[in-house]
Amino acid sequence: MKNKSIRYLATAAMIAAIYAVLCIILAPISYSAIQVRVAEALTILPAFTPAAIPGLTIGCLLANILGGCVLLDIIFGTLATLIGAVGTYLLRSHKKLIWMPPVVSNTIIVSIFSIYIPYLGESDDSLWFIMLTVCVGELLSVCVLGYLLYFALRKVNSKVKLF
Repeated sequence: MKNKSIRYLATAAMIAAIYAVLCIILAPISYSAIQVRVAEALTILPAFTPAAIPGLTIGCLLANILGGCVLLDIIFGTLATLIGAVGTYLLRSHKKLIWMPPVVSNTIIVSIFSIYIPYLGESDDSLWFIMLTVCVGELLSVCVLGYLLYFALRKVNSKVKLF
């Protein structure tokens, strides 16, 4: 039992670290209004292990704090990632649907609370335009990069038990 909890914590910590480091290394595209957060590809990991849920959440929180995000983005961006991760875990047996929770939660929550509301009146961008750009970035990260990661991990995981 003790080995399982250590493995769970280690897995969550590694996922958190990878998420945060990817965001920071790729800061120019991770933190702009029109962003492709490559680390969001990791949001498919709850399909393999529940340890990815706290890992992604903590990784996003760290990335948002270290990336200098505004408080609303730190709170609501992290919440969007948590909701997306839980949704992916719940849909883990439906591999064609695991992309939906992170894309939908980030498109709605990040667009409204992290981008639109803080800059209301300062930006000419409409909410629909912001939602479109967030959605496109999420689709690129999750559906393209995430699915590449998913199929690579699935192939490796069938030979060597990773998770």
